[in-house]
Amino acid sequence: MRENKSLTAWRADEQTIGCWLSLANAYSAEAIAKLGFDWVCVDMQHGLIDYTDLTNMLPAISNSEATPVVRVPWNEPYEIMKALDAGAYGVIVPMVNNREEAEQAVMACRYPPKGFRSFGPIRGALYGGKGYAVEANDQIACIAMIETREGIDKMEEIITTPGLDGVYIGPADLALSLGLPAYGDQPQPEHLEVVKQILACCKKHGVAAGIHTSSLEYTQKYLALGFNLVTLGSESGHMMKNAATELAAARGKQTQERESTGY
Repeated sequence: MRENKSLTAWRADEQTIGCWLSLANAYSAEAIAKLGFDWVCVDMQHGLIDYTDLTNMLPAISNSEATPVVRVPWNEPYEIMKALDAGAYGVIVPMVNNREEAEQAVMACRYPPKGFRSFGPIRGALYGGKGYAVEANDQIACIAMIETREGIDKMEEIITTPGLDGVYIGPADLALSLGLPAYGDQPQPEHLEVVKQILACCKKHGVAAGIHTSSLEYTQKYLALGFNLVTLGSESGHMMKNAATELAAARGKQTQERESTGY
């Protein structure tokens, strides 16, 4: 089976940089994937993407060395299984609150006896190659998001869930759960303190730690802290930021500030 190189890096406590995909377009997915990111994540939770779009985007990503990851809409086993069957090599599961919910996500990613994933990797095996049926349990990454008040309080029981490969922080939802305004890249000291607590717990238990960012500044900041998977924005964010900067330059004006969308 094709090696999940990103998962191999995370298991070795190495660092990777990925990009978020929020637009339902195979060309932009392929273009971003070929830039050299370690992994790219198709966002089916907040992105403008449905399952039909996903089945076009994953093959486009497969033209690169980037690991294809999907953030599923919710912690629903059928959503996780469908993403994996379509060729995702990892899933990011939002709003995981406790051990029971983390276990459900893990079980949906694993074939029996380690889980209850139903067999039928219609495109997953095509992408993964020979050996998928017996090796998928060790090559598919299951990543839980800690971003709620309950998730913060129960971070250790989530992080120590058997079979969980990583934890991913959604900074904006984490901020809201702390009673702070959501900006995407969060500047508040109390927010950073909780981020560091989650990171430390991941390091303690040998679980990969990830976080979302919308800027180079915050990507560098979290890499310096030791995160294993850091998102350097999204294709829509990069498009809008570059277009806004060059438009302002062409008009000889300052770039106008825009409302944060989390991307």
